Amino acid sequence: MKRKFDTKMLVTAALLIALQIILSRFLSINAWNLKIGFAFTAIFVAAYLYGPWFSAVVAVIADVVGASLFPSGAFFPGFTVTAVLSGLVMGLFLYKKQTPGRIIAAVAIDQLILGLLLNSYWLSILYGSPYLPLLATRAVQCLVMMPVMYFTISALSKMLAGSKRRLV
Repeated sequence: MKRKFDTKMLVTAALLIALQIILSRFLSINAWNLKIGFAFTAIFVAAYLYGPWFSAVVAVIADVVGASLFPSGAFFPGFTVTAVLSGLVMGLFLYKKQTPGRIIAAVAIDQLILGLLLNSYWLSILYGSPYLPLLATRAVQCLVMMPVMYFTISALSKMLAGSKRRLV
């Protein structure tokens, strides 16, 4: 069933965008080559409720607005590409069905391919750092974030399952 974009979806998107900006910009551990936090939860909720395209739009708007209002460095469109892909991955794997295997796949793709490989590439371009040594330092972030994401998404999906009728 294709759902029309309505006022409830617009308000939900606005709240999730605001939540993602707050979690990403103010409640995360940030360094030039490292970011540990819970900003992924807003994108997961968008994916859970409305699917891949909705979560991709929420992710891109949150990235652009967050980088514009609260910059933590130079704006670089590569990170926006990663945000869109992250929203799509969350939506493709976790919309309508959240099994342990699907959660592991979404987290692995998000952290290993998008976070480690792609974002490290963007950082190497942006700061002129060698790619391979950057991978080694950023691997720590992935090792920390993968179990955090897995357990957080698992817990959130169970919490949201009981309240989904009221949310959508």
